[in-house]
Amino acid sequence: MGMAGATIRRLRDGMAKGVLSFPLTSFHEDGTLDPDGFRTHVAAQIATAPGAVFPACGTGEFFSLDEDEYRQVVTIAVEESGGRVPVVAGAGYGWAQAARFARIAEEAGADALLVLPHYLVAAPQDGLVAQLEQLAARTRLPLIAYQRGQVAYTAESLKRIAGIPNVIGLKDGHSDLDRLQRLTLAAPEGFLFFNGASTAEIQARAYATVGVPAYSSAVHAFAPEIANAFFAALHGGDEGTVDKLLRDFYVPLVEIRDRVPGYAVSLVKAAARLRGRPVGPVRAPLTDPSAADLADLRALLATGLDLVGAAL
Repeated sequence: MGMAGATIRRLRDGMAKGVLSFPLTSFHEDGTLDPDGFRTHVAAQIATAPGAVFPACGTGEFFSLDEDEYRQVVTIAVEESGGRVPVVAGAGYGWAQAARFARIAEEAGADALLVLPHYLVAAPQDGLVAQLEQLAARTRLPLIAYQRGQVAYTAESLKRIAGIPNVIGLKDGHSDLDRLQRLTLAAPEGFLFFNGASTAEIQARAYATVGVPAYSSAVHAFAPEIANAFFAALHGGDEGTVDKLLRDFYVPLVEIRDRVPGYAVSLVKAAARLRGRPVGPVRAPLTDPSAADLADLRALLATGLDLVGAAL
C-alpha cells in the first residue's frame, strides 16, 4: 500500500501508546491567527507523546480558517512534529474545496487527512461514497473518513469506502454502537477505527467493547496530565482510577460543556487559557464561556489536576 501502509503502521503504533491530540488553533485578541502561539501550543502537545496530532480539525476550528491560515497551521504542526508522531490534517466542505485543502496539506508535509463532514446538505449513501472517491482521486495522502452530523455510513458503504485505495480508516462521532459494531465487522483487516465522540473518554470503555479502543481527547489540549493518566488507567485495567476520573472530572466537564452550543470547542480553549496556553479566543460563530461557567471550569480543572497529582 506504499504511503498508506506506512501511515497505517505509524498510526496503529501511536494510538496503542497514547491518546490522539487535537491541538487548538491560536488567535490574537483581534481574531487574527497567532502562528507563534500555535507553535508554542502544538510543541507542548507533541512533547507529551500523543499517538498522533490532528491540526486544523474540529477542535482546531478548521471551519473558520482560510487557506493561507490553514497552510500555516499544518506547516507548523509538521515542523514541530519533526517526524516523531504522525500529523493528520483536517479537510472538509465539498470535495472540490476539500481537494484544495488536501493539496495544501500535502505540500506542507502532512501524513494523512481527516475528512470532515461535507457542508450542510443531507446526502444518500452513494453520494457519501462518491465524495470520498472524488477527494481520493485528487490527493496522494491517506484519508480517514469522519462520520458525524449528516454523515453516517452503512456497512455496505463502509466496504465500498474501504476499497478506495487511500482510505485507511473511519472516525466515529455518532456513538451508535450497534451501527459501529456492524461497521467494524464489515471492514477489511487492518482498517483503522477511532472513537471521535465529544469528550471521548466518557464512552471509551463502550467503544472498546466493539473493537474501537483508540480515541481522540479534547482534554489533552489543556490537561495532558489528566488525559494521559486516564489513558494509562484504562489500558492498564485500573478500573478504580478510571471510575474516579470519570465521576469527579469527566462527567462534570460534560455537564458544563452541554450548557451552551459550541462549548465542545470554546470550553476547551478557555481551559487551555486557564493553564497559560497561548491559544487566545474562539472565532465566531463560537463564543467564549460566560464568567459563571468559567468559574465552574476553573474549579473543576483544579480538582481534575489534583486527582492526578498536578497543579493548575
